[in-house]
Parts: sequence; structure tokens; C-alpha cells
Amino acid sequence: MARVSTGSRANEERETSKRIGALAALWPFVRPYRVMMTFAIVALVATATVSLVLPLAVRKVVDNFNVDESNLLDQYFAMAIVVVALLAFGTGMRYALVTRLGERVVTDIRKAVFGRVINMSPAFYDNILTGEVLSRITTDTTLILSVIGASVSIALRNMLIFAGGLTMLLLTSVKLTGLLLLIVPIVALPILTLGRRLRVLSRENQDFIAASSGNASEVLSALQTVQAFTHETASRQAFDQVTEKSFEVAAQRINTRVLMTMIVIYMIFSGVVGVLWIGVYDIRSNAISAGELAQFVIYAILVAGSASALSEIWGELQRAAGATERLVELLQAQDTVTEPENPVALPHPLRGEIVFDDVQFRYPARPDRLSLSQINLTINPGETVALVGPSGAGKTTIIQMILRFYDPTSGQVRLDGVNLRNLRRDAFRNMVALVPQDPVVFATSALENIRFGNPEASDENVYAAAKAAAAHEFITQLPKGYESYLGERGVMLSGGQKQRIAIARAILRDAPVLLLDEATSALDAESEQAVKLAVEALSSDRTTIIIAHRLATVKKADRIVVMEKGQIVDTGTHDELVAKGGLYAHLARLQFTDGAAEV
Repeated sequence: MARVSTGSRANEERETSKRIGALAALWPFVRPYRVMMTFAIVALVATATVSLVLPLAVRKVVDNFNVDESNLLDQYFAMAIVVVALLAFGTGMRYALVTRLGERVVTDIRKAVFGRVINMSPAFYDNILTGEVLSRITTDTTLILSVIGASVSIALRNMLIFAGGLTMLLLTSVKLTGLLLLIVPIVALPILTLGRRLRVLSRENQDFIAASSGNASEVLSALQTVQAFTHETASRQAFDQVTEKSFEVAAQRINTRVLMTMIVIYMIFSGVVGVLWIGVYDIRSNAISAGELAQFVIYAILVAGSASALSEIWGELQRAAGATERLVELLQAQDTVTEPENPVALPHPLRGEIVFDDVQFRYPARPDRLSLSQINLTINPGETVALVGPSGAGKTTIIQMILRFYDPTSGQVRLDGVNLRNLRRDAFRNMVALVPQDPVVFATSALENIRFGNPEASDENVYAAAKAAAAHEFITQLPKGYESYLGERGVMLSGGQKQRIAIARAILRDAPVLLLDEATSALDAESEQAVKLAVEALSSDRTTIIIAHRLATVKKADRIVVMEKGQIVDTGTHDELVAKGGLYAHLARLQFTDGAAEV
């Protein structure tokens, strides 16, 4: 049922560009918090330094264990306790700072990505599931949070300990350090070999998670249809298939990471044991003292532990780099409908003249099919124009052109003489009120749903709009009246009630241009008559475009435009078109005589 993007092709295309360097794209979000980051780095350096001081205290204790001066030993142990206290305090401060930094940065990323995708035109969503977008905003940002809030900090700390510990190893014993370093190329080999495989699996895993999220979102948003057609089993199987595939890839990623970690840890600590073995013989030959060997062993363990930790963190950084790439794709996605660089000011006051000048249009998802062909249409200010015709004739596409959800393939759409491409989208959309074919009701109260048309409107204005849309009566009968929660997508309401909410919203907007796309299709006869009167009163002083299959709702329109196969085939009033005997007359006979005349 849902489109499933497995991500394998994406992996092949992006594998070469998938590097830890992708994390650099996070810097613009980290930059505003440089002060917090600086303090975190100071705390990190301090804890790493303290960790490197601790073995020196151990050396002093071991070398002076047999010394009679108990005060000296007491001083060494006391120094060790102070060092541990500093380590605990510094670690706590580092954790607090980097965790807060991670939460702050991820919050900003989520806001930036959502702010980007909410402004994308409908064409963008022709090729991507909204569930996949949501997965990137949630799952991918969670991965980034784990990296900024923990992994990067731990990685930097281990890098400092590795570098500092290696320096102290050289100062303690060049010979033993040289032997220890012989295992470095052996350790690096599995990291480089398995790391590449880990990168591919990490990206593929995230793609499958996004695909399963998109699948679930699509099915749940159409749950009643799924259940009505007893499609639960097939939908569940489709979701299970994608989710299981995600698990399989995750299992491969985990196995690869486990194998890499086991090899690295074994190699490192085997090398440490071997060096310790040689060090024992050096003590016997008085080449080094017992304290120096203890110091060397502790530094070797610190270096080995930091190297092992870095190999584990490397996998986390790879996953975060993949997540960053996916989020950057959204942030950098190019919209086919763009804002003008130098927008033209909208005429004031707006008269509401709409002109289609030789407009042709193909939907990006269907480039081989012409949805509008050579449309030339002028709608005068204050005129009520009805668009009629069979399904797929291009009527709704006309409305999408007026709202600039899409741009014409060729030709122009002008509002008061200005090409819509030269106007800011929010500027001219503020002048338009829409009642869509599928009315949208948000998961909030009836009051706020209607106020969506004009957030500044008073409660009294909302009530007036509801009365005009014949919605006041059923709203007041809800458990909490206008404060009643309407449920997700308005599941608490009937189709007709949702349509009246949408009409009330448009009435409240009080815009110079009114677009009604099958606004009364789900209403009963009594409500339809009430809404028709409201629409007639509302459209009397504004430009109104009505799409209707029920011709009884458009008989009083100033002009009726008949469309077929993306073209305008006729225009005129109801009586004129009936007299002509064309497509409109055919539709009128079918509707007003129940097809008897045709028979």
C-alpha cells in the first residue's frame, strides 16, 4: 500500500561521499553556543589531564612502599584522593555541559528542518512520504543527540588520553613503548576494513527505519479505509516486511561492529600483556623500577582503553554522519516553487482579478500527461465563477495554480495584473480563503479549528462564522461546545460537519478571493441550503471560484466555465450553456432529470 524506499540505491550512490566529515554540517548549529562548548572542552581537558596524573601517584606509592616514613605514604594516598575528587567533579561538569549542548543543538536542528519542510510546495511531497520526513526529524536527530551529547565528548577525551598516555609511555620506557606501538598497524587494519562496511550498513539501516515509519504513517492516516476493505493483514505484512528488513540490516551492522570491537580489544590487550611480560624481566635486570612498570602498565591500559573506546565510538560517529546527511538533504532540498528574489508589492486594496494567460501544466509526478492545456481565463473582481466538468478535467488544478502550490509549465497566472511568481507566497495567500475538497480538521477544539482561518479573531467572530456556515448548532451540542476536542483529523465529526468547520474557517478569514472546492458535497439538503445562502452572501463582494459536480449549487454563478481533459470547452451562464446543448447540457440533463432525458 505504501511506497517503500529501501535505500539500497541511495547507499550505492552516496557511499563514496559518506564520511565522518559530514558531521561538519552540524557546525552552524553548534556555533551559537561556542561559550558553552568552550567550557565543556576545558572540563574535558581537565579530566583527561587528571586521569594522566593518577599513574604518577601510583608510581610514587609503589616505589616508596617499603619506606619507613608513613607520612610520605599518607601524602601520596591523600594526593590520589584529591586527584580522584577533581576527576569526579570535572567529569560531572563535562557531562552536564555536553548533554545540555546536545539537547540545545538538536532542538535547533529539529526546528530548522521542520521550518524548511513546512514551506515546501506539494510537489516536494510527490516523491517522499511524510512519515519518512518525520522519521528524519525524530530518529535521525536522536542519533545526532547521542553523538553531540556523549560520543564526541567521549571521543575527544579518549583522544587526549591516548595522546597524553602515549607521551607518558615514551617518557617512562622508550623500549617498551616501541614494542607496544608495533601492534598499532595490526589494530588499524580491522578498523579500516570493517569501518567501510559499517558505514554502508548504518545508512541502509536508517533508510529502512524511515521507510517503516512512512509506511505506518500512511496506513494509520487512512485507518478507516484500511479496515473497511479488510486490508489489515496485507498492511501489517507490508509493515512487518520493511521492519524485519530493517532488523536484518541492524543485525548485520551490530555483528560487524561486534567483530571489529572484539578484534581491536584482543589485539590491544594482548599487546599490553606481552609488553608487561617483557617488563617483568626488565625489573629483574634493574632496567626499570617496579613503580615505573606499574606506571607504564596503567598508562598502557589507559591508551589501550582509549583506543578501544575510539573504535566503538567510530561506529556511532558513522551512524550520526549518515543521519546528518539525511537531515542536510532536507535542509538543502530545492523547492520547485521558489520565492522571488525581489518580490513585487501586492496592490492595495486588492481588487481580486485573476487571469490565466495561456497556461499549460504537467504535474512533476506525471510529466507525460498534460493536466492543463492552453488555459486562457479572466475572472473579474467580485465575480463568481463556477468550474464544472467530469473528474480529472483540471478543476482542482486551477485552484492549485491560484494558490501557487505549483507553477505553470508555461504561461502566467496573474493576480491584479501581477504574476504570482513575482509575489511573496504568504503575501497573496493571505488574500485567499480556501475550502478544500477534503476538509482538514486539526486535533484541537472546535473554536481553535475555526480560528485557524484568522488567529486574531475574537470568540464572537468565530461564533458568527460558525452560524453563517450552519455549524453553530452541532458545535453547541458537543460535550464542551466550542471547547470540545475534535480528535485527530476530526474523527469525532461526520463528513458534513467537518465540511462546515472548513467553511466557517474560510468565512472567518474574510479574504478578497474565495475558493470553494466541492464545499457542499458532504452536506445534507437542509445544511446545503443554509450554506448556499451563506456562500451567496459571502461571495457578493469578493472574487469567488466554485468547483462543484452538483450543478444545482452553481446555477446562480455569474459565469460557468466548463472543463474537459484539461481544457476550457465552454463558458456562459446556466441558461446559456443548457441552450447550447454541449457537455454542460448533457451533465444538466443527467442531474436534473436523473438521466431520464438521456434514456
